[in-house]
Amino acid sequence: DVVQTLHQLYRASCLDKMGDQAAMITAILQSRLARTSFDKNRFQSISETLRMECKAEMVTPLVTNPGHVCVTDANLYFQPLNGYPVSGLEVFCTENDICSDIYLKFYNCQDRDEVYYLIATYIENHITEHTAESYMLQWQRGHISNYQYLLHLNNLADRSCNDLSQYPVFPWIIADYCSAELDLTKPETFRDLSKPIGALNKERLERLLTRYEEMPEPKFMYGSHYSSPGYVLFYLVRVAPEYMLCLQNGKFDHADRMFNSVAETWKNCLDGATDFKELIPEFYENDSSFLVNSLKLDLGKRQGGKTVEDVELPPWASGPDDFLQKSQEALESQYVSEHLHEWIDLVFGCKQKGSKAVTACNVFHPLTYEGGVDLNSIMDPNEKVALLTQILEFGQTPKQLFTTPHPQRIMPKSSSRTYSHSVSIPESPVSPNEESFEDLTEESITLVLLFTLQSQLFHLIMDRSICESV
Repeated sequence: DVVQTLHQLYRASCLDKMGDQAAMITAILQSRLARTSFDKNRFQSISETLRMECKAEMVTPLVTNPGHVCVTDANLYFQPLNGYPVSGLEVFCTENDICSDIYLKFYNCQDRDEVYYLIATYIENHITEHTAESYMLQWQRGHISNYQYLLHLNNLADRSCNDLSQYPVFPWIIADYCSAELDLTKPETFRDLSKPIGALNKERLERLLTRYEEMPEPKFMYGSHYSSPGYVLFYLVRVAPEYMLCLQNGKFDHADRMFNSVAETWKNCLDGATDFKELIPEFYENDSSFLVNSLKLDLGKRQGGKTVEDVELPPWASGPDDFLQKSQEALESQYVSEHLHEWIDLVFGCKQKGSKAVTACNVFHPLTYEGGVDLNSIMDPNEKVALLTQILEFGQTPKQLFTTPHPQRIMPKSSSRTYSHSVSIPESPVSPNEESFEDLTEESITLVLLFTLQSQLFHLIMDRSICESV
């Protein structure tokens, strides 16, 4: 069977067109999946009762492993086809669990929904569903930190650390990478969160808008995205070199294009003609390994002859850990708490697309938006493969969570709250339907109620609609 499969794969690789190659490989895969089933001997207990079995793929960075999912009354199993699309379901485990998180991709929505239902019904720790509006209210009242809120929004917008094409996106916060001391009381220390990266430099924006006006439909202002697999690995090359080598055909990028310096990267995001990237969550967490070349990788030499080693940090940081600590303090600062809703409008909210996106100078290529193209309507396999490759590699805009302006955070008169970056701490069970409006403004109450009604209407519509396209 192995020799026959290898021969079939070789025949597929000899086909001229990528669409034909993809179609033949898919047929080989589906044939193998149809001839196999989940091995019940893998059950941890003989008393387990089978509830469901279906075909799926386990998603990891740059790789998807096909196999079989099995749900019992006690466990969720995944058996890879290789011994070790499409609707997704991501299962997160707590810090005390012996299992690890898993991201599954199903071949149809019905299997995904049934697995979700069985997990919620039969597993002891039932799933607690949260909406963007409920998290918004918790954040407004200070029950969760800015960091936690951004993580929740990324999760609700289908961003996952297991998928480099939809990796969680975090904003640049600090704009000062030259001073010896970082002064978080000065507004000029911070980036303008009301504008996308591409609009922070006025001269560059004028050039981009001139090109935009002259461009035929479909128009876009930025030729690259703020989040893509290449950008994620640009930041993480020192801890995940294998992914960079896979993406770059076995080679690291040119030494002068590597993540060499925080200050240089920020400057290039401000001045570069095609560089509009935001940050990733690691910049606001506690593991500084992505800033240090602890693996002693040969990342090349720059034009001046300097070998690429650790990331060069700003003068106000005494080391990698201190850099992350100060970045966390900046993210949770009063200035950011007062302005974070403006950035949320751009990335997850009402200024993400449409006329408000045009006004906010926040328009990207149509293929980056959810629903920008219906792949199922494309009959030419070569065109479909080309479009899918472009979507995966170019970058994807998060799912839109809000369609009206996001309310500002309610700041106490003496803002001295200290937040933890641990996402596992108990959260206040605040819901828009509970009696928790006593310290909200009238405008905020109206917005919360409006968000709730829109969310309910959205879910009613989605329950009756077909599966979302990729």
